[in-house]
Amino acid sequence: MTNLHSEQRSATASGTSRLVVVLALACGVAVGNVYFPQAVVPLAAAGLGVTPGAAAGVVTATQFGYAAGIFLLVPLGDRLPPRPLLVTLLTVTGLGLTAAAAAPALPPLLAASVLVGAATVVAPLAGPLAAGLVPPERRGVVGGTLLSGSLAGMLLSRTAGGALGDRLGWRAPYVLAAVLTLAVALPLSRALPRLTPPSRQRYRHLLAEPVRLLRTEPALRRSSFCQATVFAGFSAVWTGVALLLTGPVYGFGADAVGLLALVNAVTMLVTPFAGRLVDRRGADAVNLVCFVLVVLAAVVLVPGAFGGGTGLPALVAGSLLLDVGMQSGMVANTVRIYALDADVRSRLNTAYMTCAYLGGTLGSWLGTRAYAWCGWPGVCGLVALLAGLGLLRHLTATARDRRDRKRGARVADASARRRLRADAAADHFPG
Repeated sequence: MTNLHSEQRSATASGTSRLVVVLALACGVAVGNVYFPQAVVPLAAAGLGVTPGAAAGVVTATQFGYAAGIFLLVPLGDRLPPRPLLVTLLTVTGLGLTAAAAAPALPPLLAASVLVGAATVVAPLAGPLAAGLVPPERRGVVGGTLLSGSLAGMLLSRTAGGALGDRLGWRAPYVLAAVLTLAVALPLSRALPRLTPPSRQRYRHLLAEPVRLLRTEPALRRSSFCQATVFAGFSAVWTGVALLLTGPVYGFGADAVGLLALVNAVTMLVTPFAGRLVDRRGADAVNLVCFVLVVLAAVVLVPGAFGGGTGLPALVAGSLLLDVGMQSGMVANTVRIYALDADVRSRLNTAYMTCAYLGGTLGSWLGTRAYAWCGWPGVCGLVALLAGLGLLRHLTATARDRRDRKRGARVADASARRRLRADAAADHFPG
């Protein structure tokens, strides 16, 4: 009997491991759909006969759609069975990418980009799903696996998108993304178990919950604002760098953007270290490091405007610092919000990720404007300004928390002294 139970547990663990791998693959494909347009913006501009600044609206539209999808669709993870929900979203994403590949002009491409962004929200749904399928002692490992899949999708999608677009035109990356998205839906549908949704709340109540949590949880507001400012700077840089590298200063093809992103694959190795640092030092310490790295990245990136042997190393080093800072902040802020209430983690994640990607949408829009007005130094200045706002919010909140802890300690000490005096008086003057 013992051997039978052991074999059953082993089979269950093996099945869960396979599911986590498939979920990580789905996360990578889905997240890649948000980021590969950054590498093909100049090609799309030339192909559709519009300015690069106008074509950069594709990036903004995709990120806006992603933020809207997180807010409107991710709460359904608590209401609908995961198998039909995830497979349906992947199918809609594939159809949206196909429509984008066939877009005859910029407005239809923008509309398809919003649809793709809204539907490709597999990663925010996969995290809470996987956490509920494994024991608590394995949730950190599983979460790291899914995050690694998402990071791989973010990095490789830019590389593949730029290289394929340079050789076959801007529509080819959309076709490849559609094929990959539809292809991953099949193994995911087979791997996902049949699960009963944990909530019976009406849809409008699920939508209202993240807003309520933002209103009532100061730590959630703090984490959301800090990550939104950093992600805005991150999006501004990666939107602007495509215009810089393919412009007259460098004269590279779109594949150069992807190669620059591939250099930053080292970030995948840094993320687990950031998680361990959060466990040892706390989220506040890692958040501070995050903002310092982003401000430093803004300074290091400035010489990128000069081109040649000076500019390219600056872009490599600065973008690496920026990626490490952004991902470290993501780990720290996620740990902070997940500690608030285990029963509403999906809705906490909805509020947090919606704010983060709204920040990314704003950053893409501002980055395009800053590049048009002031060139690459304007983008770097925007990153420094955004990081400064986040750092100010972080330092203010940290100082307030420190004051509250000291005040609480003084109140506790005073209460303890009163109890001691009362006990002493009772001993001195018994009954």
